[in-house]
Amino acid sequence: MAIWITGLPGSGKSTVAEVLKNVYPEFIILRMDELRKVVTPEPTYSDSEREILYRAIVFIAWMLTELGHNVIIDATGNMRRWRDLARQLIPRYAEIYLKCPIQICKEREQKRIDTHKAPRDIYQKGAAGWPVPGLTAPYEEPLNPEMIVDTEKTSVDEIVETIQKVIGKMKN
Repeated sequence: MAIWITGLPGSGKSTVAEVLKNVYPEFIILRMDELRKVVTPEPTYSDSEREILYRAIVFIAWMLTELGHNVIIDATGNMRRWRDLARQLIPRYAEIYLKCPIQICKEREQKRIDTHKAPRDIYQKGAAGWPVPGLTAPYEEPLNPEMIVDTEKTSVDEIVETIQKVIGKMKN
């Protein structure tokens, strides 16, 4: 099975993925920021680069699930078509949308200690012209995710408890 945790930068994706991994140690976390560092050591964040990287992460997730592994995709996935591709390829798939006001995302991004290889000061860079989803690049909200959570109002533990229910349904 694959769980895609999507949302704006700073919405809490990596934090939720990490806590979920603690609950399910057998899950493999695929982090877009880590993949990007390997595939494009000097990323441009262009549309064409994102297209390649998101298709790659979907392919890796699909291959791992085909081999019997469970996967958490920790990636903004700002374009719906990439998340839809994962849904088409992976039979047991769930999309978890971490909805969060952009101002809260900006505040969190400035405070975070562990970036999980994400670029620092992403929203400041967005203000300077970088293509940042939700700011200077589009973020297409999911149409039918298995779960939508307001991370401004919901604790990480509550989010993970709800995801556990989604996983329980997928296992049956």
